[in-house]
Amino acid sequence: MSIEISGKTKVCGVIGDPIEHTMSPVMHNAAFSELSLDYVYLAFRVKAEGLARAIEGMRALNIRGLNVTIPHKVAVIPFLDELDPLAEKIGAVNTIVNDAGSLKGYNTDATGFLRALKDRGVEPGGKRVAVLGAGGAARAISFVLAESGASLVILNRLEELDWAKALAGQISKTFKKEVKALELDEANLKAVLGGADMVVNATSVGMSPRSDESPVAASLLRPGMVVFDIVYNPLKTRLATEAAAAGAEAVMGLDMLVWQGALSFEMWTGRQAPVELMKREAIRMLGGRL
Repeated sequence: MSIEISGKTKVCGVIGDPIEHTMSPVMHNAAFSELSLDYVYLAFRVKAEGLARAIEGMRALNIRGLNVTIPHKVAVIPFLDELDPLAEKIGAVNTIVNDAGSLKGYNTDATGFLRALKDRGVEPGGKRVAVLGAGGAARAISFVLAESGASLVILNRLEELDWAKALAGQISKTFKKEVKALELDEANLKAVLGGADMVVNATSVGMSPRSDESPVAASLLRPGMVVFDIVYNPLKTRLATEAAAAGAEAVMGLDMLVWQGALSFEMWTGRQAPVELMKREAIRMLGGRL
């Protein structure tokens, strides 16, 4: 597959720091090529002090769309003209659409998580969910789960328990439902998971090169439970492997990664994304197979 650059080629990309690890260029460029779209997708390393200039450059150069990754998902908001209602509630943006110089921010981390769940036939409404972690990904996931009608408990390590408490407080206020924040330890995990329908790992535990780790003891996993690990490297984490062995429904981080990209692609192009192709390209880049 090849992309022929011309004077009419529309530019999309991703900004972050660091950026070298991103899977997005290979997924998007394969999708553009597959649909014969005159687009190209590039990765731009943007340091914090250069963020305002980068967004002004997006306007000046008429860049059609950007994905936004760590550490800019919150800091980028003041430089945009408009926010999608869900992105506004979450307080973080990972996708920008440029319509004739007007920049609108979205959060496809949240909607991508939801699409990955629904692909497995899982509807979060009414489910009791334990969310592990309170960082940017946990924030997006927690808000979209609450909006979908799930009941939440957020668990985070003691050093950052204040993050979990702040997040739980914001969701409680926004959706008029009680959300608890607890320390992520063995006793609380055992108590919460005993009554949970779903657990979401939104921490980095189990990520390569420490792929022998899991945030949840295998003994706490059971048939009928949904276990969503947003870590995508390795493709199948220890948590996902042990969840499947326990008879739980294991959903892997790759699914969320691909769907957040696919939803961005559709916003920029107005075309349905070739999701399976994007997934194959991400798997190829990660050097594995499912």
